[in-house]
Amino acid sequence: METSLYFIVPIIVIALIFDFTNGMHDAANSISTVVSTRVLSPRQAVVWAAFFNFIAFLIFHTGVAETIGSGLVNIEIVTASVILAGLIGAIAWNLVTWYFGLPSSSSHALIGGYIGAAIAKGGFDAIIITPDWNNSLIRTLAFIFLAPLLGMFLGLILKVVAMWVVYKQSPAAIDKWSRILQLFSAAAFSLGHGGNDAQKTMGIISSLLFAGGLIQQFEVPLWVVLSAHAAIAMGTLTGGWRIVKTMGQKITRLRPIDGFCAETAAASSIFLSTNLGIPVSTTHVITGAISGVGSVNRLSAVRWGVTLRIVWAWIFTIPASGVIALLVYDLINLVT
Repeated sequence: METSLYFIVPIIVIALIFDFTNGMHDAANSISTVVSTRVLSPRQAVVWAAFFNFIAFLIFHTGVAETIGSGLVNIEIVTASVILAGLIGAIAWNLVTWYFGLPSSSSHALIGGYIGAAIAKGGFDAIIITPDWNNSLIRTLAFIFLAPLLGMFLGLILKVVAMWVVYKQSPAAIDKWSRILQLFSAAAFSLGHGGNDAQKTMGIISSLLFAGGLIQQFEVPLWVVLSAHAAIAMGTLTGGWRIVKTMGQKITRLRPIDGFCAETAAASSIFLSTNLGIPVSTTHVITGAISGVGSVNRLSAVRWGVTLRIVWAWIFTIPASGVIALLVYDLINLVT
């Protein structure tokens, strides 16, 4: 029954719905700085971000999708029920954090849900883990901490360099050029967001196709690539305004030059991670970059209390979505 197209197709639809909620949830990451600095209106910003979310498939290979689909969980134990439970766990946590305006990681929600459902099916032996840096799970967990730190460090460095470059220019000239540059930095960040985040859904769908016998080896078909990028772009178009307010206004006050530095720092970190095949949180990276940029002026310019709330949401994301997925998998087994 689980290999039937009547069972697999609805789960693919659910996976794309998750991808849509990923775009909706993470739209704030792409547009918060460019909106809060008033370089673009909210509607212009989401269209700009969604476009670059979609065309990211032209630039990045599918290394992150392969990590998600075959590097975290023993693909031989994966079934359609495991995928379904993992997706429900991720979607549920996305909606909870969206409701409360917390920019948690959709990526880690999906990873947590997938791992939780796999543990429910095959125990802890279902998880692929070896004590070395090449292990996908270890690298993914490490980047929960490394990604925001890298974003913070790059944001701080770029802001210092930018201040040194423009210190003799008038505020009006700085503002004019910063606004132009921020269009490019926002585009780069949205490319990175689409390139890394859409691949997570590609990996899940490809695992489902393999589990259902529709592909004979793990690979990512072109139609999966295009549909995942389209879904995340459509989600980005919805805005995610609750989280925009947290990211763009509550962490620190941003000017166009600050937005440019934060987005460029975050985009650089995400490009590096994607090329290494590591699924990172765009939320983590942009939050770290914004905090790094804000701290250049003075540490008190960053509202560390807000940042701490965000960090707590990060910490709970993988275990919370994992527990939800585990319970959902058990429920699916009871009713089928």
